[in-house]
Amino acid sequence: MSDETRGADFLVGLIIGGLMGAVAGLLLAPAPGEQARTDLREKSIELKERVVELSEEARKKAEELQAEGRSLVKEQKARVQGAVQEGKKAAAAKKQELIEELEKDTAASA
Repeated sequence: MSDETRGADFLVGLIIGGLMGAVAGLLLAPAPGEQARTDLREKSIELKERVVELSEEARKKAEELQAEGRSLVKEQKARVQGAVQEGKKAAAAKKQELIEELEKDTAASA
């Protein structure tokens, strides 16, 4: 599981836990029924707005992390391609060195 999904899962859990705690607190508070319902309604509206804000922030952060990840992948791809090219050059040089050595040995044996 990636850090992004763990962070999003944590955020969702935090929001749900906060909502449940607020509802439980209002229901268990010693207030008249009508007042408790009014308070519950107001708190639920506030919490809904906060959930919308937090989800927007989480979406923006996820987009930023996704862009950063793409950038890192491009960088790594370029590094790998460079390393492959260096490896090909080194292999070609070693091949040429071995061919020259083989030719010397063949000429010396003849």
